[in-house]
Amino acid sequence: MSVELYAHADDAVAGIEDGSTVLVGGFGMAGMPVELIDALIRQGATDLTVVSNNAGNGDTGLAALLAKGRVRRIVCSFPRQSDSWVFDRLYREGRIELEVVPQGTLAERLRAAGAGIGAFYSPTGVGTPLAEGKETREIAGRTYLLEYPIKGDVALIGAHRADRMGNLVYRKTARNFGPVMATAATTVVAQVREIVETGDLDPEAVVTPGIYVDRVVQVVPAA
Repeated sequence: MSVELYAHADDAVAGIEDGSTVLVGGFGMAGMPVELIDALIRQGATDLTVVSNNAGNGDTGLAALLAKGRVRRIVCSFPRQSDSWVFDRLYREGRIELEVVPQGTLAERLRAAGAGIGAFYSPTGVGTPLAEGKETREIAGRTYLLEYPIKGDVALIGAHRADRMGNLVYRKTARNFGPVMATAATTVVAQVREIVETGDLDPEAVVTPGIYVDRVVQVVPAA
């Protein structure tokens, strides 16, 4: 199926259902698809499970989605930092569930979903509260935890450029979780700064092939 190109972010997020698992790219605000998140707020989907590196920063982007009460559960590596007051308040009030996943494990669980891997063993978290309730196995004298893939219904990612086939190029640290999330979701929506003609992207620079991308929208990021 060919990629769909949209002129407006609101159209790009149409059809996201209540209760969906939404993968949200970004490392803090770097690479966060803010315009797609704002469109999702307007779209109205609720009871969401969000998978992201952070649990929102300040009052914009993912934090704004949390503040609207649309997220039931968040899976992330860094739920707290100096500007995570929205999540902090919701969690203290018992209004949001949290699953903490070490950053490398989070990336690998997403990658496993995209690669069709049923489960894998990781030593990260052994001997900590993160190991509670997980199956363990001794391999070559070392203890490992059994981890399962994270599959999304939708992935919202931010890239720098796309061509008309949906091939994506990222800019510097904005690349972060975008590539693995694009392989791990049923529907992948990418916001980009520029859409170019097919053939204008250097094939060696393409990180996410268009075969993984369903929808692309060109946006002008807020100043």
